[in-house]
Amino acid sequence: MKLATLPAREGHGRDGRLVVVSHDLAWYADADHLVPTLQAALDDWDRYEPLLRALATDLEHGAIPRERFHERHALAPLPRAYQWADGSAYVNHVELVRKARGAELPESFWHDPLMYQGGSDDLRGARAPVTLVDEAWGCDMEAEICVVTGDVPQGVSPAEALAHVRLIGLVNDVSLRNLIPDELAKGFGFVQSKPATHFSPVFATPDALGAAWDGGRLHGVLAVDLNGQPFGRAEAGEECTFDFGTLIAHLAKTRRIGAGSIIGSGTVSNRDPDGSPGRPVSAGGRGYSCIAEQRMIETIATGAASTPFLRHGDVVRIEMKDARGHTIFGAIENEIVPG
Repeated sequence: MKLATLPAREGHGRDGRLVVVSHDLAWYADADHLVPTLQAALDDWDRYEPLLRALATDLEHGAIPRERFHERHALAPLPRAYQWADGSAYVNHVELVRKARGAELPESFWHDPLMYQGGSDDLRGARAPVTLVDEAWGCDMEAEICVVTGDVPQGVSPAEALAHVRLIGLVNDVSLRNLIPDELAKGFGFVQSKPATHFSPVFATPDALGAAWDGGRLHGVLAVDLNGQPFGRAEAGEECTFDFGTLIAHLAKTRRIGAGSIIGSGTVSNRDPDGSPGRPVSAGGRGYSCIAEQRMIETIATGAASTPFLRHGDVVRIEMKDARGHTIFGAIENEIVPG
């Protein structure tokens, strides 16, 4: 089952209206006669999931009124969420980015995931622009996987945690790289360097992904294009050090997690088969899911980074397709615009 959020009808709130979307993302049917928003469905999932699934089945069979689904109309599936926490499933990415800041990677990072608490009051849709006040801030995309949970008890094990995954989607976790060092130097984490996050048009239930969802990891090529050119083609299931069960359990070590919490994987990252940090797509490699990694590779190779961070007018596209070449979650496509 695939779910999305479209703008609410006039006078019906800020969090949009829930729709079910056909597997091929061609059609949708309103679900707000059953439950008004995705958050409301997640709050009482055991009650609403069977009703939404029946509606999705009727949509697939053309048994109910339906309308064309246009990705550009979709809001973030959860325009406001109770929690957005981003992890570090791909330690290769963490290592490269820390090297770019001149910081060593502690050995513990391979065993205990990093995680930060992001802003969840203003989550952006897949086609919403990234507003950038100052290009000197070093704007970067970060292409990631995310999951949405139901209620999760404190102290859950990684294996138990996977049973609480309700939905899966894609993320552009925008970062302002040049603001990060000074913030982290204060010893209190990200705030200004993490602006609004953008999400795929559609989130999918685990069963809708078939064999691509396995072991708490999403397997498939995460395609990242910059200004129409291939930038990243990382395989999301490979080199994923921490599966989502581990990330959820990490967050739940000292507290409960509320239904509707979104947890990110961190930037998807692959090494080259020979163990080197990786090559650009243009050089026959899998490329990168953020600019910071490519800049680090350039620094290693030549002593200086040459790829600029995002500028006004740049367009980032993030998408994953299935084995038949069909989009799974729809595409995130963000233009960088003056703020």
